[in-house]
Amino acid sequence: MFYPLLRHALFRLEPEAAHDAALALLRLSGPLLSPLASRGSSRQVMGLSFPNPVGLAAGLDKNAAFVDGLGALGFGFLEVGTVTPRPQSGNPRPRLFRLPAAHALVNRMGFNNEGVEALCERARQRRYRGVLGINIGKNRDTPVAEAARDYTMALQSVYPLADYVSVNVSSPNTPGLRDLQLADALARLLEALAETRLRLVREQGRYVPMAVKLAPDLAEEDLAATVATLLRFEMDGVIATNTTASRPGVTGLPHADEAGGLSGAPLKPLSLSTLRQLVALLEGKLPVISVGGIDSLAGARERLTAGASLVQVYTGLIYRGPALVRELVRGLR
Repeated sequence: MFYPLLRHALFRLEPEAAHDAALALLRLSGPLLSPLASRGSSRQVMGLSFPNPVGLAAGLDKNAAFVDGLGALGFGFLEVGTVTPRPQSGNPRPRLFRLPAAHALVNRMGFNNEGVEALCERARQRRYRGVLGINIGKNRDTPVAEAARDYTMALQSVYPLADYVSVNVSSPNTPGLRDLQLADALARLLEALAETRLRLVREQGRYVPMAVKLAPDLAEEDLAATVATLLRFEMDGVIATNTTASRPGVTGLPHADEAGGLSGAPLKPLSLSTLRQLVALLEGKLPVISVGGIDSLAGARERLTAGASLVQVYTGLIYRGPALVRELVRGLR
């Protein structure tokens, strides 16, 4: 009952200002929300124990600054980032746009974050003890040909603090980044990451799973080649999907033509289709975490029925608030 009133007030603000205000409120009110948390049905995925299958997707908390408040909402796991080795301001504002009629967002944030050192410092101080994923990427000014350097630097930094690491090669808002999803470029990147992880396992005596986050816009033959590469380098999971560069179902709406990635309800068909293709290609060899357009219990159940092991939400949370988390956690038993 309360969130619709709060959303009305927040939606009167510029979208990025509303985002910051909502997180600031959550930081203050998080301890009061703890009684709302529900453990739900636990899952074993990627060798980790998840209290329930409902997670927060990367992008909402880029710097791990609000982990404790977000954790109090009842999520089974949180994914923070995308974080890059060096701080960067991202793309010029405005860079986040609402499409309320479609329950959607368009963003071209551009990996704005305070850098991996700042994220790690906050992650060390967290009280939240649930599963924490950390999503890593490359700095905008790092050439794609040298991307492995940034990803391995980020992996080394976050490794002691992450329960799993998500490798973001699918944001449409960093030039050339999506080329890293394709077979040869992906192979070079994953080879470097696999070698770095092997060294870290030996040094730290701890194995941290890695999942690769993919776009919903890959052609079927490219997706098949990508899956083969993921298996070749022994990745532990796939996250599907990131935002889309296409504009399904939003033609003519205000802000629909803004550059950036589209998320929310219109992404559902593309994300679900990609999930089904991945499940068929993987044949149970890797788990898939499904994200994109999940804004109801029925939608989440559809993903699990289609073969997802876990689900994540982001834009649905913006439009529906904490009630969505409770609905999913309590319903997915």
